[in-house]
Amino acid sequence: MAEGWESAAFKARVDDVLRSHVAREADGLTAVDPALGPVAEQLEAAVADGKRLRAAFCYWGWRAVGQPDSDALVRAASAMELVHAAAVVHDDLIDDSPLRHGRPTAHIALRTALEHHPRPAAGARSLAMLVGDLLMSIAGQLFVTSGLPAAYLGRARPLWAALARDLVAGECLEILHTGAAPDTTASLKVIRYKTAKYTVEQPLLIGGALAGAGGRLRGGYSAYGVPLGEAFQLRDDLLGLFGDPETTGKAGADDVRGNRPTALFAETWRLAGDEERGRLRELLARREPDGDALEAVREVMRRLEAPERVEAMITERVGEALRALDELNLPAAPAAALTALAHAAAVRRS
Repeated sequence: MAEGWESAAFKARVDDVLRSHVAREADGLTAVDPALGPVAEQLEAAVADGKRLRAAFCYWGWRAVGQPDSDALVRAASAMELVHAAAVVHDDLIDDSPLRHGRPTAHIALRTALEHHPRPAAGARSLAMLVGDLLMSIAGQLFVTSGLPAAYLGRARPLWAALARDLVAGECLEILHTGAAPDTTASLKVIRYKTAKYTVEQPLLIGGALAGAGGRLRGGYSAYGVPLGEAFQLRDDLLGLFGDPETTGKAGADDVRGNRPTALFAETWRLAGDEERGRLRELLARREPDGDALEAVREVMRRLEAPERVEAMITERVGEALRALDELNLPAAPAAALTALAHAAAVRRS
């Protein structure tokens, strides 16, 4: 399966693993009490969509060591997607995002199950938090029951703990920096820990650890994975404000409404003069930025060429990742796959 990552076949394998595994967990919930049906539905909805990039990076982290295709490895790699699903549910809750993949997010959808509740919105947020917690637990369960030998799994256990810690650290940093003075360095640190590491670097490292990768290869995975993961999130920042919501499936106002510490806004602030900063303060002070306010923010960014600056940051990081990959002199199939994955992660519309 040398090119399986880029075909519908690899995604279908991961989708099958996720849906069957989560369906069993959902059935277990409703067996406790039928009232848990809406919670079970959100559990399954959390894995209904996705590019499965994290599973692909884990898969090729394994294959680049020289290991063959393995259904057990695909199951272990699929656990990376459950970590992502958990992170998405929690992130949407923290950011109060109304849409994901064009559908209501968990904390919005669950309100319909709480019409009798004295505070349905608060109750739905609590349920969504628990859905995210359960997804993270299920991720660990899928990983350890993947069918890989216990010795292999033991090599990856410290990395699994680091993945969870870094993800939480990044989410906390984003909250701590929200509303603070915009700073590109701080924004990039948020990106690195909240998204970059668990999207590219850590799946690669986990796949490599499972396969018994040596120190040189692990170092190369990090040199490739961190800048590429940053490029992935920088692209998300651009798509969040300049992408088509019909394609991205997200609400375009989220980053502005939440005054989030994105690198796009930090670069805009760095380039802005006093008049432009005053205009941005006025626009961000609005409780619910409307279409005109959003377009005004976009116009300031365009005038300062902040999107072009972020595009240059993406290009720089993809180039750094590909140079690191070249230095590893990998066999043809994993080298081609990881090269193509780099472009897929950084050049996209959703």
